[in-house]
Amino acid sequence: MIRICVVDDQHLVRQGIRTLLELSDDMAVVGEAADGDAALRVLAETAPDVVLLDLRMPGRDGISVLKELQDTGHQPPSIVLTTFDEDDLVLDAIRYGARGFLLKDVSLDRLTDSIRRVAAGATAIQPVLTERLLAATRKAGWHFESHGAAEPLTSREAEVLRLMSGGYSNKEIARALKIAEGTVKNHTSVILAKLGVRDRIRAVLKALELGLV
Repeated sequence: MIRICVVDDQHLVRQGIRTLLELSDDMAVVGEAADGDAALRVLAETAPDVVLLDLRMPGRDGISVLKELQDTGHQPPSIVLTTFDEDDLVLDAIRYGARGFLLKDVSLDRLTDSIRRVAAGATAIQPVLTERLLAATRKAGWHFESHGAAEPLTSREAEVLRLMSGGYSNKEIARALKIAEGTVKNHTSVILAKLGVRDRIRAVLKALELGLV
């Protein structure tokens, strides 16, 4: 059972998400919060597997929640629910460790699939958002290290990176490539080092920027 906390300042949104998610046999909403301060309390009390997080809330917003969680070292995987006018906020969410990004009008199937992926250790970026995120990183002046100065990826690392960019978890990548999950973790660590990034989201964005996937 995947335990989920929903953080959004609109009661109807929280209620709607709870009702839809609980149609899935493997998901349970264990907490709700309408603002950032309440979110931090509820997250500490419930220790969910995945957080669905709105960015714009009164008082402490979603970015502040992510930053506080990152600072404490107890950060559950978070999926940011965003709109088309929040690119700058989404970049901050990447900076503070968000693992997924979905538009608020996402379908139920994509939402539940993304929750399962993030709970399994993968990332989840809605395809319509990927190019926008990449464009926003350039506009904001996020400069990745030059791939030309780094050791090139091996063919196996390139395969792992392509699957990682598809949002697959280590377990799913291992199954697809018929290798051990521990081997995938080792490849992932090497890929992050070679690309000069610290997490899978940045690896996906840099891979797109360099035309590696």
